[in-house]
Amino acid sequence: MSVASAHDVVVIGGGIVGLSTAMTLLQQRPGLDVLVVEKEQSLGRHQTGHNSGVIHAGVYYTPGSLKARLCTAGARATQEFCDEHDVPYRTVGKLIVATDDAELARMDALYERATANGLALERVDAAELHRREPHITGVGALWSPGTGIVDYTQVCQAMAREIARLGGQVQLGTRVTAITESLSEVRIDVASPGGEPDGPVYGRTLVVCAGIQADRLARLAGIDSDVRIVPFRGEYYRLPPSRNGIVSTLIYPVPDPALPFLGVHLTLMMDGGITVGPNAVLGLSREGYPKLSVNPQDAADIVRFPGFWRFVKGHVRSGLVEQWNSLYRPGYLALVRKYCPSLTLDDLGPEEAGIRAQAIRADGSMVEDFLVINTDRMVHVLNAPSPAATSALPIGAMIAERVGSPSR
Repeated sequence: MSVASAHDVVVIGGGIVGLSTAMTLLQQRPGLDVLVVEKEQSLGRHQTGHNSGVIHAGVYYTPGSLKARLCTAGARATQEFCDEHDVPYRTVGKLIVATDDAELARMDALYERATANGLALERVDAAELHRREPHITGVGALWSPGTGIVDYTQVCQAMAREIARLGGQVQLGTRVTAITESLSEVRIDVASPGGEPDGPVYGRTLVVCAGIQADRLARLAGIDSDVRIVPFRGEYYRLPPSRNGIVSTLIYPVPDPALPFLGVHLTLMMDGGITVGPNAVLGLSREGYPKLSVNPQDAADIVRFPGFWRFVKGHVRSGLVEQWNSLYRPGYLALVRKYCPSLTLDDLGPEEAGIRAQAIRADGSMVEDFLVINTDRMVHVLNAPSPAATSALPIGAMIAERVGSPSR
């Protein structure tokens, strides 16, 4: 294919960030030739389709960080997008529950952080907490009225329809095998799901939103970065239908600042059910959702990465606790019984796990914020952690700004 017949922009990744980027480019630049390629046979198959489905308000994030700014803007944008495209969602609110004095002190610090981010939260005492949620026990809570829930896979489908309406293309079942950047274009070699070469695709600009595979595609494109993705399984349970009325809002614990994740929570789902989770245990397969999944290449990449061992050194105790609770259901149950004591082991039914793409540097530090890097003709999203789904629309706009105006 000659430069004259190359696509203006090729986007790798059919998750919510890639689709948002493609849609934003088409909205901002009518007539642009945009192609999205996705290796799976459906959209949002991995992190987008395996999260809690929460539209986060932006409570937890460091004031001034990209996470804080994009989450606050993203919550509004997500609701507006859903209204415009008839995607159902619910604004159910969230209670962040403190169960002892130490958590109460952390809750007050969280309140100050949320206020600095422009959020209006309400402090709730123990009596008011019990009045609102009789099955929840705590010494106090923060009420976030703007938190919502949605099925992000449906959001992806709506974005794909909008991409098609604006003249873009989404090509499923297309696995990227090589990326070569030149002065005038980027060549993307692709294959079918069976591994047969399908012929190269060319773009004047390439945008890579590959989520759990972001570091591998960056290396495939010749990007020199010390960031590697380490997968962490988030294991969930689902309450039986008889327990669907146990709470009327989302229930979260006060997060421990020493831990990288938010803790086990009760989440209302769009299908009417309630999930319990997630925990956070090391995954040995980037895309293996059943328990005890192991992918030899993924496991080897973890073991060979020095940054992983430096990370482990700083999180030995919490990692062992998470692993134990993964294997020992009563330990997992104890985490949620701290604030919902009526739950029993019989209430913990099966639910598919999620896998978080945790970006870690060679020195063992976690990449906490969104990380996007550029070359002359490529934009790579190396880290898009939670709340990336909530923030997808402003992330897409941010990435679109980095895409140069291709000249025909």
